[in-house]
Amino acid sequence: MRIGIDARIAHYARGGIRNYVLHLLEALALLDVDTDYYVLHSRKGRPPPLAGKNLHPVACWTPSHHRLERWALSVEVARLGLDLLHTVDFIPPALGPRRSVITVHDLNFLHYPQFLTAESRRYYNQQIEWAVRRADHILADSHATKSDLISLLDVPVSKVTVVHLAADPAFRPLAEADVQHVAARYELEPGYVLFVGTLEPRKNLPGLLQAYRWLLDTEVTMAPLVLIGGKGWLYDEVFERVETLHLAGHVRFLYDVPDADLPGMYNAASVLATPSFYEGFGLPALEAMACGTPVVVADRASLPEVVGEAGLLINPDDPDDIAQALARVLTDEPLRAKMRGLGLARAGRFTWKRTAQATLAVYREVIER
Repeated sequence: MRIGIDARIAHYARGGIRNYVLHLLEALALLDVDTDYYVLHSRKGRPPPLAGKNLHPVACWTPSHHRLERWALSVEVARLGLDLLHTVDFIPPALGPRRSVITVHDLNFLHYPQFLTAESRRYYNQQIEWAVRRADHILADSHATKSDLISLLDVPVSKVTVVHLAADPAFRPLAEADVQHVAARYELEPGYVLFVGTLEPRKNLPGLLQAYRWLLDTEVTMAPLVLIGGKGWLYDEVFERVETLHLAGHVRFLYDVPDADLPGMYNAASVLATPSFYEGFGLPALEAMACGTPVVVADRASLPEVVGEAGLLINPDDPDDIAQALARVLTDEPLRAKMRGLGLARAGRFTWKRTAQATLAVYREVIER
């Protein structure tokens, strides 16, 4: 088989989708040595790290999220003679190859259009209905996303396969000395409240800040709230809320934490808070559990599916509910110990090998049609 995997997004963005495609490539190279994989990457940067001899880099001129992307990419992949192209950011070429698979991570832009800029909203809305019709098959990160595809876009049930993601093996419990060393690098003491994700409206950071203000006022904790992640869009309200709640001396924004430091940062946290209004998968929650860190997550979309019984679920519309759940974790040591054990066991069920096996099964089934 000659399979293409569109990894151009890895040049343009850090975070979930980039990690997804890089780990998937690595796992596929180990699992399926007889297939040639052609990895599309941006000419603006170096090819992604490709460990397998059957992974072949292909430099492309077409940028991700360009209005003419579907047509320009058609021209670029025509010469490769692919049996199938997997587009990990859901927009396949308009013409060729013989078969196409796309991954849809979430439909946040349909649920919450007010959380996007007008330009982003226009772009996604113009692409998604066409993309799900054009693709021969769709991978969804969660059953929640699959349900959205069916209910919001009338995609046939048989056209969607749920393939869960996984955490990098680097996310694991670390020795205390290693944790202390990483925390000290950022002038932090272990025990802080942690958020990991892009600063954008759907993450519900204003609600988290309101809850954190209550924790300070009631002296549940005086530890800082640490926010790790880059600026997305429409993030001004986050900084405005920090000022109005008088949290400037208590909240730390860390924008460029290297991937190598993230396991230590999770280990050093007392709890991870993910109060998002919507997540297609919620990888930070899984990463935190893999490190033995308790998680408090919203009872929305994919998050209950990912954490199972290992996390505490909250109503993201209610800052008091967020605060009460965080207070339980921070003050109840037996609960923390129970959540740590449940979280480690839960995280162990998600592996990139399983992700690759399920993905490869879809490739083969689609090609054989």
